[in-house]
Amino acid sequence: MSSLHRQLSQLLSAWSWRRRVDVSLCSATGLHLRTYCSTSSEPDPLQVHRRKLFLWFSHLPQEEKQFGGYFSPETMHVDPLIVERKAEERAGLLSSPLQTQPLTSSSVSVEQLFETTDTWNEGRGVNVLLYGAVGTGKSTVVRKLVLDWCLGTGLTHFKLLVPFSCEDLSELSKVASLRDLVSRKYLHLRKHPLLSGEGNQAKDVLFLFNGMEKMKLDFRIGSTELCSDPNEALPPNVVVVNLLRKYLLPEASILVTTRLSAMDRIPQKYVSRYAQICGFNDPGRQRAYFTSRLLQQSGEAARDHEAQALIELLYLNLQRESQLAAACFLPSYCWLTCATLHFLHFTDAKAPIRTLTGIYTSFLRLNFGGEVLGTGAGTNVPLQGHNNSLMLYVVRTVGKMAFEGVTYKRTSFSEKELEQWIGGKTKTDEELHQLAMFRTDVLDFFLAPCVESGKHFPEALSENDEQRYVFAVPAMQEYLAALYVVLGENKSALEKLSKQMSVAIGQAGEDVNALFGILSKFIPLRIFAVFNLLKLFPKLYEKISSHNKGSIARTMATEMFRTEDSYNEDVLDQVEQSLLGVHGPQPQQHSEGPPFELYPIFMGGLLHYGNRVLLQQLGCSIQSTTVVQITRALRKHLVRELSKPQPPEEMMDLLVLLYEFQNPRLTAEVLASMRTIRLTNIRMTSLKCFVLSSVLSCTPTSYHLEELDLSSCLLTHDLLQTLWPAFRHTHNLNLQFNSLGPESCILLRDLLLDPKSSIRSLQLCDNPLLESGACTLLEALPENQSLRHLSLMHTGLGDWGALQLAERLQQHSGLQELNVAYNNIGDNAALALVDACREHPSIHTVHLYLNPLSDVGKQSLYVRGVPSSDGGSGQRVKVLASVTEGSDLSEDWHPILRVIRENALSWDRQRVQQQLKVFLRDLEWGRQQQQSLWKRLHFRRVEKGVRQTLKLLEKDPPPPPTGYRM
Repeated sequence: MSSLHRQLSQLLSAWSWRRRVDVSLCSATGLHLRTYCSTSSEPDPLQVHRRKLFLWFSHLPQEEKQFGGYFSPETMHVDPLIVERKAEERAGLLSSPLQTQPLTSSSVSVEQLFETTDTWNEGRGVNVLLYGAVGTGKSTVVRKLVLDWCLGTGLTHFKLLVPFSCEDLSELSKVASLRDLVSRKYLHLRKHPLLSGEGNQAKDVLFLFNGMEKMKLDFRIGSTELCSDPNEALPPNVVVVNLLRKYLLPEASILVTTRLSAMDRIPQKYVSRYAQICGFNDPGRQRAYFTSRLLQQSGEAARDHEAQALIELLYLNLQRESQLAAACFLPSYCWLTCATLHFLHFTDAKAPIRTLTGIYTSFLRLNFGGEVLGTGAGTNVPLQGHNNSLMLYVVRTVGKMAFEGVTYKRTSFSEKELEQWIGGKTKTDEELHQLAMFRTDVLDFFLAPCVESGKHFPEALSENDEQRYVFAVPAMQEYLAALYVVLGENKSALEKLSKQMSVAIGQAGEDVNALFGILSKFIPLRIFAVFNLLKLFPKLYEKISSHNKGSIARTMATEMFRTEDSYNEDVLDQVEQSLLGVHGPQPQQHSEGPPFELYPIFMGGLLHYGNRVLLQQLGCSIQSTTVVQITRALRKHLVRELSKPQPPEEMMDLLVLLYEFQNPRLTAEVLASMRTIRLTNIRMTSLKCFVLSSVLSCTPTSYHLEELDLSSCLLTHDLLQTLWPAFRHTHNLNLQFNSLGPESCILLRDLLLDPKSSIRSLQLCDNPLLESGACTLLEALPENQSLRHLSLMHTGLGDWGALQLAERLQQHSGLQELNVAYNNIGDNAALALVDACREHPSIHTVHLYLNPLSDVGKQSLYVRGVPSSDGGSGQRVKVLASVTEGSDLSEDWHPILRVIRENALSWDRQRVQQQLKVFLRDLEWGRQQQQSLWKRLHFRRVEKGVRQTLKLLEKDPPPPPTGYRM
């Protein structure tokens, strides 16, 4: 019901917002609302145009909806820096985001670019060329410009705005007039007088051509005929050229957006003003962008508070002039940063399934979707085609360099190495031209100069110094390296040769078999044995290819469980630190080189069907047979590696890999070989809890872990709710040393009452459950029959909680061991509890040490634990209250000291020291009562262990006041 109510609320909000938009559209054009809403047989075409344009351009891509849908297009936009350039300055292009030229003029808005100047003839429209590198925000600026015009808040001196996609125009094969081009896309403008060419009506028209680099424009008179009639049918590129020449509708103004490499396709004499989009050149713009994405009006105070904290940490990292600050010069990388942080911190069971690999794949689709590596004007090579896929070219060049870097543990590259890996083998003029376009438009999108000594770019480099380049975002290197491997681009020479021969021989085999199928009636069959060899080589290639897929799976498993990376931070924490920086002591790194632990995870994520669909749109195809072969081999390698004990960090990374893979069958088969998941000391977040629950939910209901260890994981009540599906698949649940309060006991009570769960051991030590929480938990005892071990040590139980426990024990017949140590339980409550345990049919051990018990009380406990010799009811119960039992040593002194030693630094030091001194006093008194030298020596040994624990407490400084202390 809550999700349905939320959807209805969002629909009502969207409807009311659209209604406000319609009202603003009416008021923006000077029309009265009643006139606009009234029925009319001839609606104003301009009003219809504004409304339809607004609906088209306000549509957000699917990738934007992952931020929660709380914002609208007008609240999410942050203007990038736009600088007007003189004609002679247009050659001074940005070679990288860090090598900006000094600004010779102040920033301008797009609307200011259409103000008439003295240098332009009166009566002729203005031609503005807006250019910028990939990712600087050209398309976003265009969308905001159109929306502002629709709302009447921008470009108000133009009555008509006609946007065109140059990619769409380049696909048109038939000739068409200007008015036909307009009416084909905007039918309501078919006969509008502003486009008739009569008088100077066109002065109120603005044409917008987005992505001019995708069109083939030729301004030579001999190649493109002149035309001044908007009704004359011509090829689309000829119509655009005549508009720019001011030969067709000379009074109309034109805005053209393009990339850096295509600027010179329009001669200088046809451009009135040049303007360059420079991205976010200062942390202030970047912070505004992060705020618009992360700090949304969700109505959840806790979430908004966390988002504000993220923005502050992110802003501090940007102010340090870090490598991230260099990357966020491009708005596209600001989007990637926000999407990653939103994924890390705001993923929950209500949100749609998202993966880190999916975020990076969507990021590339947003920036390179449908892009091809054209050859420019003046060539006969088509601009479209799979072989010219820009993303595939990126994989084969930048991806190859990324793969080499991962292989040899390198993150920075020299200029010579860039020359070697990117375009080092180009030979033809076409390849050289493509390389030049790639270097100008795309290369700086992925690579940036390395930040050294806190500076973006050294002002002067000595002769021996060499500028080095790194990937703008470290994870991008691992993603491209993984894509390079999964696409099979790292084939050996034998594999490449065998594939070509297989295709050629296979095609020849089909033709020859068809021919000799006819001649087989006249020629002896033995001769045909020779032709069967034609079928042999393709099968041999299949074996070589299958071996290659097996090596990919082996590489994934090897990189996943590298010994030198075993004790690094888990991979999700590494991603977060790369964005927010490290505030405090630097984490200890055990590997020699930089860790590349995302590399195998990305390889698994790229095999997911959703990512393969997006990659197909980018011209990078991963076949289903390839996925099957890699998956089959990967399962064997993972099961083999999991037979060895894995550190908690590696176990968390494995869970992330299975989650990114999004393959329930593979996940279930891998988990079938696991019986324990230990995530001790892992900083669990909402995402990690969701990953754990999602992975375990892939297993059948009959699957159960022997132990799920989540001790010292900073778990809270909200995280516990996310982990609910995972708890159903475990027998022994360890939740020690977390931050679970009384409200969490309601969920734990429901878990014990759930017929689908089979919890046998529940450890809740060092959680502030208090008396109220413990009583709530005990409500599950009458109906639960699976619990065997319950640990409530150091949970604030108190006397009242112990008495409540004593009353309810008889309602549960299966409990065998009860731990209520360090709970401020006095003599009377402890005696009542032991009496109840003695009457219980199955309890055999009770832990009561570190409670304020008197000597008489301890002695009484030992006596009560033994049933009376007169044949009374009850059974023997082992009571662990001290290291001594009267004048003798307790049989369980060693586990008592072990528990105290493990937790002494996190407990109240003064109280622990006081209890240890009581132990020493009891040991000294008991030693004096012994006659046997052997027993005295045994007492001395235990005393030594107690004194060592005391010295440990006196030597180490007290920890910060975190966790539960009592």
